Amino acid sequence: MRDDRLSPRKADLARRAPGMHRPPHFAEAEYAADIRGTLRRLLRYFTKESRLLVLLFMAVIFGTLCSIYAPLLQAAAIDAMTGGQLPQLGQELLYLALCYLLASLSQFLTGQLAARLSQHIVRALRTELFAHIVDLPVRYLDRHSHGDVMSRMTNDVENIASIISSSLPTLCSGLLTVAGTALIMLWSCWQLALLSFLSVFVTIFVTKRMGRVVRRYSRTRQQLLGEQTGMVEKMIAGYRTVVACHHQQAVIRSFCEKSDELTRAGIRQDICSGVMGPFMNSISNAGFVACAAAGGVFALDGMISVGIIAAFLVYIRLFSKPINELAVIYGQLQTAVAGAERVFKVLDEPPEMMAGGAYPPRGRNDIRFDHVSFSYVPGQEVLHDFSLSIPAGRKVALVGATGSGKTTLANLLLRFYDPERGTIWIGPSDLRTIARPALRGSMAIVLQDTVLFSATIRENLLYARPEATEEELWRAARLSRAQEMIAALPQGLDTVLTAGGGNISQGQRQLLAITRAFLADPDVLILDEATSNVDTRTEKDIQSAMQELMKNRTSIVIAHRLSTIRDSDLIVVMDEGRIVEQGSHRELLAAGGRYYDLYMTQFRGFAT
Repeated sequence: MRDDRLSPRKADLARRAPGMHRPPHFAEAEYAADIRGTLRRLLRYFTKESRLLVLLFMAVIFGTLCSIYAPLLQAAAIDAMTGGQLPQLGQELLYLALCYLLASLSQFLTGQLAARLSQHIVRALRTELFAHIVDLPVRYLDRHSHGDVMSRMTNDVENIASIISSSLPTLCSGLLTVAGTALIMLWSCWQLALLSFLSVFVTIFVTKRMGRVVRRYSRTRQQLLGEQTGMVEKMIAGYRTVVACHHQQAVIRSFCEKSDELTRAGIRQDICSGVMGPFMNSISNAGFVACAAAGGVFALDGMISVGIIAAFLVYIRLFSKPINELAVIYGQLQTAVAGAERVFKVLDEPPEMMAGGAYPPRGRNDIRFDHVSFSYVPGQEVLHDFSLSIPAGRKVALVGATGSGKTTLANLLLRFYDPERGTIWIGPSDLRTIARPALRGSMAIVLQDTVLFSATIRENLLYARPEATEEELWRAARLSRAQEMIAALPQGLDTVLTAGGGNISQGQRQLLAITRAFLADPDVLILDEATSNVDTRTEKDIQSAMQELMKNRTSIVIAHRLSTIRDSDLIVVMDEGRIVEQGSHRELLAAGGRYYDLYMTQFRGFAT
């Protein structure tokens, strides 16, 4: 028989773990550094949709006026009823029904127009942002979190859409309602109006004071929740280590301690939030009762009619509700403006310059690094006064420890970055004078970390050369030894790859990347540990195919496995951004220097 009782350890976790909580109230709003400037830029997108904007405002104004006018019709109907004027009562009720119907239609139209306006503006903003991100230099994306860039494209833009579709109409309607209601109340009975305003402002004052307390507890709770989530994430990521070191009890104790803190903070916040609603309602209801009592006294004195008292009670609700909504909308508006400012910061980043001259005639271009210095972070040079000549049509291998600057040379050749000092020459041309599209169209790179897109194999290969024919695709696949692998897939070249090529093996992804390089038919080929993820037999096949591919073109091979570069025309050994040795495989082994040490470590089992 199964025992449903909890073990002591699980019971302790169940007792201590916090339950489900409502979303924290009064969340902190984000603030933009330049609110006015951001709003001005955002308004430019509205001016492009001026027709929709005008229609939206007309619908909001008309609907708000109907809502404000309806209580006056209600007051007239009540006065007609108390006065026994049945024909007038029927007329006022008809007008009241018509007024509410028009208000409902206006609200429906407002929702439709606001949705269209928000989607049109967001489409323009998102399209402009995406087109700009595509043109940003690699340096920007290297220095900014990919998650942050994606958040600006998704979350920040969606916040703007939400404000336009919901909060903007509510904001306009709320302001008009407060102003219109206040004027009608003052016109009807200024004494009763002042009493109503006093009760509303007392409610706002107390709400603001209590909101500060709730926000303080909310910040504490969110911080503790983040710490607890981080603790769980670390435990799951390092679960094997936790179990192997028999550290479960210590992890549980730490989790329970943090859970206790989170529970206490959650209880305090929920108590304050729970008390706040009834307390505010009590103040509001007290003001409501005071206005009703005062209105009764005024009615007995003949100052106002019973209908006006009834209208006043409706107007008090109409007046207080938008004020509370405006406080919430203000925070949402601040968050949306802060998101817009983050979006505009990306749009303000200068795009990568694509202009320049033509690529020199292919096949006769030596590559020369002439006293090149470069650093990703100012003051921390990766290359120091680096000089190297790579003859056209030769195979040059770059070896060295991680961080010695090998991949940086490839980044500079493709103009992902430009040197801080010195010059890189392609034949007779300074690399910086060649247009980036022409330069990159004449080079191909195969990275250790293969990049494939969520598309068909055909579409991924055509990234190298969009105009390639079916015959050329299969020829590239045959040369790269990927033909059998592609033919064995369910739809061949039309097989759809999942994100990153997750539905094929790492070795197969590497083969497709190499096939793409074959298809590009480049003048300069860069291989960054291109066969690191294929088996030994496949690597041998690829190496023989690459010998054919590298004929009559300059090839730069970045390698850690020295077995792949023994036939190189030139091997360059790098260390901390400088060349320490260069020569052929035999020459470097005979010299007994750094390359000799690396080679013997890999192939003779020497201790490292």
